Amino acid sequence: MTALSRRAFTAVALAALLAGCGGSPDGRDRAEANATGRSTAERPGGAAPSASGGARHVRALGRSVPVGLRIPAIDVDTPVMRLGLAADGSVQVPPVVAHDRAGWYRHSPTPGQTGPAVILGHVTVGAYGDGVFRRLARLRRDDRIEVRLENGTSAVFAVTSVRTVAKAEFPSDAVYGDVDRPELRLITCGGSRTGDGYADNVIVFAALRSASP
Repeated sequence: MTALSRRAFTAVALAALLAGCGGSPDGRDRAEANATGRSTAERPGGAAPSASGGARHVRALGRSVPVGLRIPAIDVDTPVMRLGLAADGSVQVPPVVAHDRAGWYRHSPTPGQTGPAVILGHVTVGAYGDGVFRRLARLRRDDRIEVRLENGTSAVFAVTSVRTVAKAEFPSDAVYGDVDRPELRLITCGGSRTGDGYADNVIVFAALRSASP
């Protein structure tokens, strides 16, 4: 990741990430978030998990922009849009619409390149109800994540850990810091409602396992 993109992420620390995640009308978002607990894979002392831990080495792929995302375990199959920086310097998020999509942060590596590719999605979309990453916190170690690329291939990742963290304690280095192999981060909101947003972020860490045509 470039120094510019790292500074951009650090400046906001994703505190405003997915601010448009309005609660679903019946409050199911809070019930499910509480049911999942604070974390499914935190190391003792709160150290950030590494997506590369225990993963076999897989050759990095060439650059190709992601166009689709499929996560069978939680019934996600979505187009992927490109996200950059908003006018105020914060990270863009997908628009709040009825049929929302996930978005790839274009200043991060493309999925399959060396480094952490970052994909964002909403947990809820205001009056429209559930967001594309509604069930992200349900993922477990080794669940499959397929990212369809513009060149016609797919980068296949396996979940290595899932964390729910307070936005004020967002683990910036663990999420977008330099790594020496292809990794993936999926990010959404979580935890209890706080006004127009959520108290926490849910972060999925994954490592590249293979590429398929």
